[in-house]
Amino acid sequence: MEARLRYHDKVVIVTGGSKGIGEGIVREFVKEGSKVVFCARGEAIGRKLEQELNEKGPGESFFIACDIRKEDDLKNLVDKTVAKYGQIDCIVNNAGWHPPSTTIDDTTTEAFKSLLEFNLVSYFLLCKFSMPYLRQTKGNIINISSLVSMIGQEGAVAYCATKGGIASMTRALAVDEAKRGVRVNCVSPGNVWTPLWDEYASAESDKDSAVRDGEQAQLLGRMGTIEEMGKCCVYVAAEGTFMTGIDLPVSGGAELGYGQKSQ
Repeated sequence: MEARLRYHDKVVIVTGGSKGIGEGIVREFVKEGSKVVFCARGEAIGRKLEQELNEKGPGESFFIACDIRKEDDLKNLVDKTVAKYGQIDCIVNNAGWHPPSTTIDDTTTEAFKSLLEFNLVSYFLLCKFSMPYLRQTKGNIINISSLVSMIGQEGAVAYCATKGGIASMTRALAVDEAKRGVRVNCVSPGNVWTPLWDEYASAESDKDSAVRDGEQAQLLGRMGTIEEMGKCCVYVAAEGTFMTGIDLPVSGGAELGYGQKSQ
């Protein structure tokens, strides 16, 4: 007997879907039979992933070049999705950036505003532009935040502020849209092995030590995978039908227990 596809023929938009956590999300939805429209700035890598996924199936993918910092690009993303597939069932706001460790003293006003535009305003805009279509399908929104929005992180005041804003926006939007049948949830990853993590570790004097520290931050003694993040998002979209307004840590237990924190 053929396995049931968990999100068959549903139309999903994923931002930042060409690599890292976004790639894992795109791959898992396509595995479950979804029609996934994903965007990124890098066109070559996006087209390559699109071709690979469409050859494998059972779902399909459609890549659109998009700079999420540009309102017109996000509007175009929604318009092209509806033009191609006629509906939107789920959006996953994933694209964002974690700047290098910086104290508040060394964070300029311009840098803070820029990160807000990138990490938070872009989420707001895609929610806004997609909402009329999500109301029609009684669809759902998944906003990718971060565990550090809950627990804080050294040298990341601006980043934590943007991720905390995502979580708060999620709860407020869930309240507003429940009466229209639209669910809105957050997924907050801990350490997940991605090209960005590899880049961070490679910049350290001892890469192996940096990776080991990243792994040992979790009770489970390892980092998460992009596949696990994708599977979590599929669950929230397909099976989590009584969930709205939650902020779900997918963190290997990184937030639990005591640790040496004073210096």
